[in-house]
Amino acid sequence: MTDPTSPELSPNTPGAGGGLPLVQYWAEQTLSPQGPQIWKTLTHKSACLSCAWGTGGQQGGFVNESGETLQRCSKSVEAIAAELKPGLSPTFFAQNSVADLQRFTSQEADRLGRWSYPVIRRAGQSHFERISWSEVYSIAEHAFRRPPERIASYSSGRSSNEAAYLLQLLIRSLGSNNLADCSDLCHAASTVGLKQMFGSGTSMVSLEGLKQADGVVLVGSNAPANHPRLMNELIKLRERGGKVIVVNPTIEVGLVRFASPAYPIKSLLRGSEISSLYLQPIPGSDVALFVGIQKALLESHQIHWDYLQAHTEGWEAVVEQAQKTDWESITKTCGVSQEEIEIAAAMIAACDRVVFAWAMGATQHQNGVDNILSIANTALLTGNAGKEGAGTMPIRGHSNVQGFGSMGVTIRLRKEIQEALEILLQRPLSRVPGYDTRALIEAADAGQIDTLLCLGGNLYAANPDLTQAKRALSQVETIIYLATKPNLGHFHGLAVQNTLILPVFTRFENPHRTTVESGNNFVRLNDPGETHLKNGNLVSEVEFLTELAHRLQGDRPVDWRNLQDTRYVRQLIARTIPGYEPMAAIDETGAEFTIGGRIFTKPQFSTPSGKAQMFATPLPQLSLPTRAGFGLPDDVPGLVVILGTGRSYAQHNTVVYKPGDHYRGMPHRNCILMCRSDVEQAGLREHQRVTVRGDAGQLEQVEIIYGSIRPGAALMFYPEVNAIFKARVDERSGTPAYKRVPVVVYG
Repeated sequence: MTDPTSPELSPNTPGAGGGLPLVQYWAEQTLSPQGPQIWKTLTHKSACLSCAWGTGGQQGGFVNESGETLQRCSKSVEAIAAELKPGLSPTFFAQNSVADLQRFTSQEADRLGRWSYPVIRRAGQSHFERISWSEVYSIAEHAFRRPPERIASYSSGRSSNEAAYLLQLLIRSLGSNNLADCSDLCHAASTVGLKQMFGSGTSMVSLEGLKQADGVVLVGSNAPANHPRLMNELIKLRERGGKVIVVNPTIEVGLVRFASPAYPIKSLLRGSEISSLYLQPIPGSDVALFVGIQKALLESHQIHWDYLQAHTEGWEAVVEQAQKTDWESITKTCGVSQEEIEIAAAMIAACDRVVFAWAMGATQHQNGVDNILSIANTALLTGNAGKEGAGTMPIRGHSNVQGFGSMGVTIRLRKEIQEALEILLQRPLSRVPGYDTRALIEAADAGQIDTLLCLGGNLYAANPDLTQAKRALSQVETIIYLATKPNLGHFHGLAVQNTLILPVFTRFENPHRTTVESGNNFVRLNDPGETHLKNGNLVSEVEFLTELAHRLQGDRPVDWRNLQDTRYVRQLIARTIPGYEPMAAIDETGAEFTIGGRIFTKPQFSTPSGKAQMFATPLPQLSLPTRAGFGLPDDVPGLVVILGTGRSYAQHNTVVYKPGDHYRGMPHRNCILMCRSDVEQAGLREHQRVTVRGDAGQLEQVEIIYGSIRPGAALMFYPEVNAIFKARVDERSGTPAYKRVPVVVYG
């Protein structure tokens, strides 16, 4: 067994995550000709555009909900700089055909500039062309006068709570529940699992709560790249004597040691230790690992029996499973030794207040909901739920992705919201189940969708099997994209008749106030702003949605045009969304708030009984196809591995800002990170160009890079690698298994 308390880094990686490259990037951007605009935006009273960790708002752009200053990171600067690019030239589309546009990479598309005028690609045409707003509304109105089951929306967390609320209100008022969202592809398993257990599908830990923890179990996260400011909290936890257990098949350098610019003297130059213990399980085996931790806790007499009996239900089945599951089954399934598991259990038991946190490495599996249940079971067995400094904490991605779910952009609408909306609309809502994102693609592929409205996002590239995604979208009659910048979906996700791309204001440009919600349930108020696109012909998402709704439904029972004033939208939110009652006064007071009924500091949960519900989680039956199953002859050097998709450091969702990943030693996008022993045993070598084949296609000329990844596993960059595999989804959450993709690598 290698020492999990001192993980070995690849020689291809630097000695720490973060560090001087971040400072250099800040300097490059803020001292550039664009620098004054970047600084103006950073200090604007609006929430950060990047991840859902959240900062900014009424306390100032650099201030978080705890009042701490200097709370911006390079990811924030990346996002702002991209939004401050010039608008596309008036002749751009005359000079670039659709075929030309489809040759762009994600990075090249993002660098084209801002959408600054509406365009359309009509049936059979080789080019997009400009279009007037009057024709936009005419086409949109006609498109949405279709049977409700044949209209749908897709959204990302880029926009505001107000736009999200109006989107779901419009779609539901038309009789449809087809409200697909990017969260279906990432944290739906968290929402489903936590809702079952605690009656709330979000984090039960606030930022203040995290500051009181003395232990963190971090599962399936590359926080240094995707949520950098979380690293400051882990640094402070380690300084006060706390422990951090990392669970990840790949050793990410920033989770071993991170050099934070927030602490220039004690951290930036030498780096700060992060992981106390680093476990590398087989991808897809989290349930086995956490059942093993539960078994070790039982055997060492560290279960909090009084807590279980007083505050949980169903604990007996969980305890029985841990008792009866033998160690050989556990260790064979997860690939982590009994000794390592016992060390993890002892660390958890030695802490008084443990936060169990996770990201998509835990959720994007065919048993994603079971993964979440097993993590939460472990929290409950140790009494780490419903007290200050402890609990479950899913780490969300986009800055307002959680807010969209709160506003009702979901196929799993809460009963309380449904009843409130029925009072507002003065009629029953449809009970026909809606399409989540994967179901939407399948329905479109079957010719069952006529009209699709995409509020942000990149529906095409975010999905597995890009061939199917492109084919599916090509069977939709009308697709309307509301976006700030070009992405691959706009060029590949083309409708049968009309594909419209409508330019909208970004968060800090909106002419009205808006709000967003962080992953820790804090609601921020964004001030109005102005755009640098002085000759642009933009619209706010709120204006577009309310104008379209007015043309379709008039002013009864909802006065849609009145809702172009977002103050009235916030009044409706306060009336109909549980926990958002303080929204009613936010315009007068400016008082941002934590949503009620979600942060549990006492073991009284939002279930009918007030107790947490526990569920036994079966160990997954993991297997891999053979070489022959991929059609690979015996005489060709190669091997079958479990591929996980991942983002590079300079990437946000499907948007790529830089081609490589300095921290993993991956110099470009067409790389595969592999374990050295796997490569050599297969008769291959580092830097060799190979073919990587999945069940939906293959990528060629892929460069092998040695990395600190467990044997049998590999990593490639999302969204490019989505082209080669089909969607295997968790039946309960609808989330695809991006983190366990069988592929064959050969050369």
